[in-house]
Amino acid sequence: MSPNPADLARLHGQAFLHPRPWSEAEFRALLARADTLTIAAPEGFAIGRVTLDEAELLTIAVAPDARRKGLGRSLLGQFLATAATRGARTVFLEVDSLNTPARALYQAMGFTQVGLRRNYYREGPEPSDALVLSRPLP
Repeated sequence: MSPNPADLARLHGQAFLHPRPWSEAEFRALLARADTLTIAAPEGFAIGRVTLDEAELLTIAVAPDARRKGLGRSLLGQFLATAATRGARTVFLEVDSLNTPARALYQAMGFTQVGLRRNYYREGPEPSDALVLSRPLP
């Protein structure tokens, strides 16, 4: 059973102010794609795509009340394992350079920086860079 786009949009809205939260319509369009991979729990989700031997984590969101309890790590771990079963050998993601908790999670999960997009995020109080991270999958 596929996650409800309205639930994903609600959770994303709780988790993010900058960059802007994604809309229900955006989640609906993403879920309609055959290459989309979604790992969902009542208080969070990870969503991305798998194309040939590459996966891309598009976003991971955890409700504020559920943070710092291991849910983000669990969702990311499930995303990585499922992407590998779909044939992905490498996973990529972008993270705001100012998002210290996310950066710590990705580092703990074996991601390393492979690129930088200067002033990529412009919707917050000041522009910030996107770090492009990657890690191999077993």
